[in-house]
Amino acid sequence: MSTANTASYQPTSTFMPITINSFKAYDIRGELGVTLDEDIAYRIGRAFAEILYKRYHAAADSSDLTYLKPAIAIGSDIRHSSEQLKQAAIAGIIDAGVDVIDLGMTGTEEVYFATSHYQTLGGIEVTASHNPINYNGLKLVKEHSKPISADDGLAEIQALAESGDFANPKQKGALEVLADKSAYIEHIIDFIDIDKLKPLKIVINSGNGSAGPVVDLLIDKLAQADAPIEVIKLHHQPDGSFPNGIPNPMILANRESTRQTVLEHNANLGIAFDGDFDRCFLFDETGEFVDGSYVVGMLAQAFLNKYPNESIVYDPRVIYNTEAVIKQHGGQAVISKSGHSFIKQVMRESEAVYGGEMSAHHYFRDFFYCDSGMIPWLLTIELLSITGKSLSELVNGYISAYPSSGELNFRLTSSDAQAIINDIESKFADEQPSKSTLDGLSLDFGQWRFNLRASNTEPLIRLNIETRGDENLLNTQVNEIKEWLAKQGAVSA
Repeated sequence: MSTANTASYQPTSTFMPITINSFKAYDIRGELGVTLDEDIAYRIGRAFAEILYKRYHAAADSSDLTYLKPAIAIGSDIRHSSEQLKQAAIAGIIDAGVDVIDLGMTGTEEVYFATSHYQTLGGIEVTASHNPINYNGLKLVKEHSKPISADDGLAEIQALAESGDFANPKQKGALEVLADKSAYIEHIIDFIDIDKLKPLKIVINSGNGSAGPVVDLLIDKLAQADAPIEVIKLHHQPDGSFPNGIPNPMILANRESTRQTVLEHNANLGIAFDGDFDRCFLFDETGEFVDGSYVVGMLAQAFLNKYPNESIVYDPRVIYNTEAVIKQHGGQAVISKSGHSFIKQVMRESEAVYGGEMSAHHYFRDFFYCDSGMIPWLLTIELLSITGKSLSELVNGYISAYPSSGELNFRLTSSDAQAIINDIESKFADEQPSKSTLDGLSLDFGQWRFNLRASNTEPLIRLNIETRGDENLLNTQVNEIKEWLAKQGAVSA
């Protein structure tokens, strides 16, 4: 640990109004040198700190926030630009009169943990996750690791950052470097009973992202407890040049190295992460990629076996299997709009023990209602050990009972997304399906359903189709809707 009162970045002396185009619905993401640079990161850090500090003081006399530490926790991923952007944001926070806890190189969930563990006003992770190498961004949370969205503070932060009309505090904040991960590791490992682990061989593909150091610490923890877990590390060394490609297991080509390594080593399980490891992707013992919606069902079942009658939150893109599992195991099914800010809010309202999205985001009540990429694979090796079953045995029943298309993406070339959604509703109106507009458009025809929604971040429209045990019906409906979308100017991405 060390302390200082300065950051390595020094801002310009004047702040003219600018436009910042890197703000999205849930976070900040931009192209380096185009919509995101050090000056913008400084402005965002300063605006974020100033707004949180004002809210803290305004609420302190009439709430339970007085125990909070007037500081911001901040970390950054392995991208070459991340450290510079982090230093610029740190300078902005310090100039706002707010202290900083610099966590070093981290994944997003480490910032979530630190924000709650150190009881800070908020946290920032500098990351572009799975985006191309010429992108970067900032993920922001407020006290108790609660998300900040466009409707809940992000727009206010953007407005202040753009105006440059910052307050002048009486004194600058202080900088503390606190990169020790031991408390975080202890918290994560506590999700499983290590004594129940049986001999397993697992492949972990860190994608040359930020996951490697945390994986090492968790493996050390398992070894210290004599857990019989053998780990084959793949693309393990953090490397911001991403020599093996951007870590994004949603891209089919990126799955091959994990699949091959599972087969070559006759492993029981394959695990892969994105760049900031807030998502966890699983491969079974045959090297097959397990779609995220079935992982949600598997983890929901595991939690309900431990905690009967609890609530489980899930998103509306693919629901048949998850709802069936929750009903079968006596849980309370709670559906939420997709997106981490919505899932986390609904989980808090329902006090849900677990929440999952098919996009491989998994959320846990005992992890401050936040998503973690490390907890799911630990829970999975515990589940394999307790049941004595392979991963394919655990999920293949789900897959055959409720086959799904996986998420199909279509790039818009002419019509806008809402027009296409309106038109497809009209196309199926005569069949009188049940309808939901919680997130895009969901139409349920009894034996099959689909969800069609616009991307929040790209000019894409996303389609998911599922059936009740009918693979032929699934293929028919996928082909029919794909052909229809092509006629509307939406081509496969």
